[in-house]
Amino acid sequence: MDLMFELAIFNWLRQKDTKFLTVTYNICHQKLPLKTQIQTKIFPLSFFFLTFFFIFSNPQTSPQIPAMETTSAVHVVALPYPGRGHINPMMNLCKLLASSDDSLLITFVVTEEWLGFIGSTPTPPNIRLRSIPNVIPSELVRGADFSRFIEAVYTKMEAPFERLLEGLEPKVSCIVADTYMPWAVAVGRRWNVAVASLWTMAPSMFSILYHFELLNSNGHFPIFDLSGERGEELVNYIPGISSIRLADLPGLVGEAVLGRALEAISFSTESHCLLFTAFYELENHVIDSLRAKFRIPIYHVGPTIPYVTPQDMPSKDHPNVDHFGWLDGQPKGSVLYVSLGSFLSVSGSQMDEIAIGLKASGVRFLWVARGEAARLQEVGGDMGLVVTWCDQLRVLCHSSVGGFLTHCGWNSIMESVYAGVPMLTFPIFWDQIPNAKLIVEDWKTGLRLKKEIGNKNLVQGQEIAQTVKRLMDLDGDESRELRRRAREMKESCERAIEKGGSSETNLRAFVKEIVQGQKNQSN
Repeated sequence: MDLMFELAIFNWLRQKDTKFLTVTYNICHQKLPLKTQIQTKIFPLSFFFLTFFFIFSNPQTSPQIPAMETTSAVHVVALPYPGRGHINPMMNLCKLLASSDDSLLITFVVTEEWLGFIGSTPTPPNIRLRSIPNVIPSELVRGADFSRFIEAVYTKMEAPFERLLEGLEPKVSCIVADTYMPWAVAVGRRWNVAVASLWTMAPSMFSILYHFELLNSNGHFPIFDLSGERGEELVNYIPGISSIRLADLPGLVGEAVLGRALEAISFSTESHCLLFTAFYELENHVIDSLRAKFRIPIYHVGPTIPYVTPQDMPSKDHPNVDHFGWLDGQPKGSVLYVSLGSFLSVSGSQMDEIAIGLKASGVRFLWVARGEAARLQEVGGDMGLVVTWCDQLRVLCHSSVGGFLTHCGWNSIMESVYAGVPMLTFPIFWDQIPNAKLIVEDWKTGLRLKKEIGNKNLVQGQEIAQTVKRLMDLDGDESRELRRRAREMKESCERAIEKGGSSETNLRAFVKEIVQGQKNQSN
């Protein structure tokens, strides 16, 4: 069925509040579980047959379905960087856009490989998935040669993306592209289409890269040895950013990758607007300083995560919630959740030390460890549970979870802030390093676990055990203060995303700009 016509029908059904039709539509598009299908006694025969049979046999509901003019539809093309930490926030942003204005049509573009990964994920009816060929190395090996992967993204994806644009209907109104897809700005120019640049890391990370020349002029780049006193030198001249040690600046990437990152920042300033996946109150000084310098609008629309309410928590009879059953049996705030991300891994010896430290701490834990769960479960003992996958945000929102040992990826941090959970920082590379400083020194919602970056700097089990106990000691003054600060940030986040909050108003302003831009094009 033509997507634009589907949207017209679906919107008309919502306006009529016709339960029968809405249920029929959802079943035909597999939006309802089988149990609901059986209960409603309606089966997915044909959406057209059931809909028009109902319409013409019920005169009171037969006003003509309003046509959706495809020539004037507001069509947004979303182009995420091909990595889980970028695709997830882009999709969540698209869902926020789709729910804020149902006249928007969003085409979400990924590689064929990524379409296979996310193709079965439920999306609103006004979001459709499209793919380009696999012209870059597989997601399964991108960490093995990161510079080669980056180079492929920067040089091989533009042409197939542009060929895809040629066949899209209706006419594209706006492209929302990850900042790390800088060539999208040039594509927008050629097509006379506005490009919004989505930055999926901390605003402070953007500012550090934007002001990178200051590091050069102050003799703080390049530096090849950050050990000892050199790493303790303070950088206090980056606008909007509090004093930061040299050792806390982003690192562990090669010169080629850094050059590409700086190129992306440069192109983003030429886009139509810049989007941050943070909320304003999180880094207001950074956002204000950038707004003072930029000629383009900056919108803070975060956190771009799948918001969870108590009603969204899995029921006990859900088939994939063994770990939730385990969590249900633990005391409130007693469990440390452990996850070190899905992109880069730490060494096997470091994983063993973490397991040893967790066991020695005597603290309950839930650990997501892909590929070696059985071995780590044996080393870590029976105080915890090691699994290969979990729904992270729902775990963090569970009442028994009282801490998060994290690699400090931005999405994980946003989920922890949303859930109001204090953190133990274990950064591995790049933006995770300054993110850890944000958590510990600026927000004061966590403790440092890994202080020196690199696989050679092994954190011993004894130190891990001591730090874990400091965080999880619910009666200790230090732990209570961390939890108080985490609750304050959670409340700030809630205010930002509620109606009239900083993120909600910025999202509406961005949508208004898109719609207005389409009207200007039509005129």
